[in-house]
Amino acid sequence: MTYCVGMVLDEGLIFASDSRTNAGVDHVATFRKMNVIAVAGERQIVLLNAGNLATTQSVVSLLKSRLSHDAANLYTVQSLYQAAELVGQTVREVIARDGDGQTQSQGVDYGCSFLVGGQIRGEAPRLFQVYPQGNFIEATPDTPYLQIGEAKYGKPILDRVIRHDTPLAQAIKCTLISFDSTIRSNLSVGLPIDLLWQQRDDFDFAPRHRVTEDDPYFLALRQGWGEGLRQVFGQLPDALWFKDGDGG
Repeated sequence: MTYCVGMVLDEGLIFASDSRTNAGVDHVATFRKMNVIAVAGERQIVLLNAGNLATTQSVVSLLKSRLSHDAANLYTVQSLYQAAELVGQTVREVIARDGDGQTQSQGVDYGCSFLVGGQIRGEAPRLFQVYPQGNFIEATPDTPYLQIGEAKYGKPILDRVIRHDTPLAQAIKCTLISFDSTIRSNLSVGLPIDLLWQQRDDFDFAPRHRVTEDDPYFLALRQGWGEGLRQVFGQLPDALWFKDGDGG
């Protein structure tokens, strides 16, 4: 399992992914789940992946190996919609090859999901979620973020904070708190976290940061968030109908 988040906001885009692919008593594996296809001054396309590791690696390898082909590729597509369409087609191709066209076959789950986002010169920043079947949806101003993988633990904080006009700095902070909540509740999600942010209409290579276990900002954020929650919780009133330690 994994956890990935993408956001498309007024100021630009944010992408974040953990790096744990398997968890157990005696086995924890780490793989990077963020890939960037960029042409300076013209486009930046970010891929985040969750699901079967062999499937996602094959999809990314095919997409990268075809960048020099004459056929449509992530260097030549004219829109992020076409990029999402290309990723969906490649997902279907790999599953057809390895899983006989089925996301589950002989007890093996070949399914995977992708977040595909970024900006191509001539259009606004966009963000898509590609499903294992190859179809996809797009984030909107009403729903400015998308998640794949183990999404449920980090979703409440995103729902309360993230709006289309949320500044990037605030959204980065909220994203990391969302990851901290998920890591605390699910062993299958873990550090390091790969984080990338992209300003609207900025086609220079987007800055990235890898959040490790000793990252001072993440540690301060984790401590401050925990203490703040406990403080606010302590200030909430007890139920008026609760008397003498029982509900009578």
